[in-house]
Formats: sequence, C-alpha cells, structure tokens
Amino acid sequence: MLPARFDYVAASSVEEAIAAKAEGGDETRFLAGGQSLLPMMKLRFASPAMLIDINRIGGLDTIERRNGHLHVGALVRHADIAASSAVSGAVASAAGWIADPLVRNLGTMCGSVAHCDPKGDWNSVLLATGADVIAQGPSGSRAIAIGDFVEDFFSNSLADDEMVVALHIPVPSGPSGGSYQKLERKVGDYATVGVAAHLELAGDGTIGAAGLAMTSVASINLKATGAEALLVGNAPGAELFAEAGEAAAAACDPKDDERGSARWKRRVVATFTRRALAAAAEQAQA
Repeated sequence: MLPARFDYVAASSVEEAIAAKAEGGDETRFLAGGQSLLPMMKLRFASPAMLIDINRIGGLDTIERRNGHLHVGALVRHADIAASSAVSGAVASAAGWIADPLVRNLGTMCGSVAHCDPKGDWNSVLLATGADVIAQGPSGSRAIAIGDFVEDFFSNSLADDEMVVALHIPVPSGPSGGSYQKLERKVGDYATVGVAAHLELAGDGTIGAAGLAMTSVASINLKATGAEALLVGNAPGAELFAEAGEAAAAACDPKDDERGSARWKRRVVATFTRRALAAAAEQAQA
C-alpha cells in the first residue's frame, strides 16, 4: 500500500520548521528518521497532510555533555548514541538494544521519544534517569520533564506548534551507574518486557537516588516509584534489589497476549529489576 498524498517542506532552520507546523496545524508531522512515521503512512494508519523534513537543519545532530547533562539533538541517530563516548549508564546500556542496524542508522532518539510507543525502549531510560524533553515553539523553548511529556500511548504533551529539538539527560557528579534489561523475541524486535535502572550513591555508600522504569507492561512506559522509594537510603545488596523487583512487578499492568501471560511478564519484571539494579550498583561502586 502507498501513502496518501501529502505536501512536503524541507526546512532549513528550526524557526522555518516551526512556522510551517503552525501553518499546517494538527495534520502536519515532522520528519527526521521516519522509522515509525513512514511505515504507519504506508499502511495509512497515519495520513498527514504535510511532512516537514528537518534533516537539513544544522546544529541538531549534537551529542555532548554540557552544564551537568547529556545534550542529545533532534537529529542524533540511535547509532550515534551507541558510538558516542559521551554516554554512560542506562543510556549506553540501552543503545545496542534499539531495533536493528537499519533502524539504528536512520532513526533518531528524539523521534522515538516523541512517538511515545509504550513498547519503545528510550522513554523507560529517560524516566529512570530523570531526563527533560526540550521543545521549541514560536514563543521560545521550554523543558518538559519526561514524566509530563508522555501523556498516553502514542500521545505527548507538545503543543501543535512545537517541535522537540533536544533531550537533556542528567549526568551525576558522584558515583552512579545504570542498566537496561530487555527481552525480545528476535533481534530488532520490540520489548516483550524491559526494565531501566539508574542508581546514584551517597558519600556513605548508600543509595542516594534511584530510578526504575518499565517497558511494555502498561499503556505507557511506567516509572516504578514505590520500588524507587524502597531503595533510597539503603545499602545496595541482593536482598534489597529482590524486594525492589517484587515492588516493580506489583506496580506494572501487563496483559496476556501471544508473547506470554501477565503473570509470567511480572516475573520477568522482578528478575530484570534485580539484574538491572545489580549492574547499576556494580558500575557505581567501580
């Protein structure tokens, strides 16, 4: 099947792209990697009246550490993340799990985040690390906490005339670590279950901050706040991580489907939480 007819604009600046979006309204979509949008258009699950191609805009392909965070521009590809020496923790752990080589070379991290697919990996990582989405519109830019950005499955809190220009992922100044654990049926598949973990250690070796988030076990990527609360203030260890795993499993809401039962998925969440926390603690203590 072929996509429905659409207009095409190749923007040369962020301002031009935003102006075109404001003019085109809700039936307009931005095009970066297109690895989610174009397949949906071919199946006519999405039929935008206009595509605004942002690939010619300079300065959006930057990935670097600045002012206490990792800055990831809107045109940074998944493969760029995997190859960058600037990334660490859960971000580095997840990079190799994203789709397959073709999608990693074309698709962008910002585009995947904005797509808000609950089976996507990056939003769990961003929830665990406490990242912000940087949006720009006619009146300027604003930072949106990832928990406020994801509203529902395939739905975000961007205004109609805004675009995602970057992600800001905090880089802790002290000992920290992170991990992403993913179960997939084959290479390049969506997660059957995924768990992202992030730990920061206090000066006495206890857990000063913790982030946990889950993939494919709710209608959105889900932050395990109860499990996080169990971790903070305690010394890292197998017994604590097992308790956090059970709390995370209890908090999720998976469904029975062709990939497995809800009960089994909860057990995977518990196991992956323990593994992710152990890996994060090992990094932080190194």
